[in-house]
Amino acid sequence: MAGIDRTSYYNRSRGNWSQSESLLRARRPYLFKNMALGTGLFMFTGAVYLYTMKAVGQDEFEDVKVPDAPVVNTVNAQTVAK
Repeated sequence: MAGIDRTSYYNRSRGNWSQSESLLRARRPYLFKNMALGTGLFMFTGAVYLYTMKAVGQDEFEDVKVPDAPVVNTVNAQTVAK
């Protein structure tokens, strides 16, 4: 489209597509809020994980029936091993 200037918020001249000064200025007011929100979400997730591990770790699984070990016939075991 002729007449439309394709500007970018990234610097192409350096070859590594780094952020331009205007993009850094635009993002600066939200940096602290985003970091605070990310930290809060990380702490909430960690708290839920630790609570779950503590709640499950207290269970002794006494109500679960463990089957007896199977009896191995020594005659069949020797013939299978050959």
